[in-house]
Amino acid sequence: MIFFTADTHFADPRVLRLDKRPFATLAEHDAALTDAWNAAVGPEDEVWHLGDFARGSPAQKADRLGQLHGRKHLVAGNNDDEATLALDGWSSVSSYRELTVEGRALVLCHYAFRTWNGSGKGALDLHGHSHGRLTPIPGQYDVGVDVFRFRPVTLADILVSRRRRKSAEATSSETRL
Repeated sequence: MIFFTADTHFADPRVLRLDKRPFATLAEHDAALTDAWNAAVGPEDEVWHLGDFARGSPAQKADRLGQLHGRKHLVAGNNDDEATLALDGWSSVSSYRELTVEGRALVLCHYAFRTWNGSGKGALDLHGHSHGRLTPIPGQYDVGVDVFRFRPVTLADILVSRRRRKSAEATSSETRL
């Protein structure tokens, strides 16, 4: 299986305040995200982390990365320093990546694009950085943990999320009529 996630911000106290994540302490936050990751991802699965992995010392980051299941790839974010990029636990590190998964062309970057390679031909833009605050445009998906219950998700999960939102919006507007 192939999974996507972003904006875990392990060991970053700002997420409790700025993003209002529902955890009493940073230790609780980090443990919950690690447990959710490992409940979703198996040891042989592949995970594309689209940036903003963790703060802390290189040893702390390496320890956290080692606790997470799967073969992990990093598409670097604005909070990923040189020590994060150099961690041995990454199978690859890049700032931008294009993949084909389940027959779908994907553009992976920490940042959302207004337009992207193949956008007019069905390619999807998967990103992080906005912590669920950016209004999506067609074909664009924030895969960050703030959007997907603090866990990595598959392409099927991502595509279903938009259909669920459209269905909920339609139901909401029908009840207002």
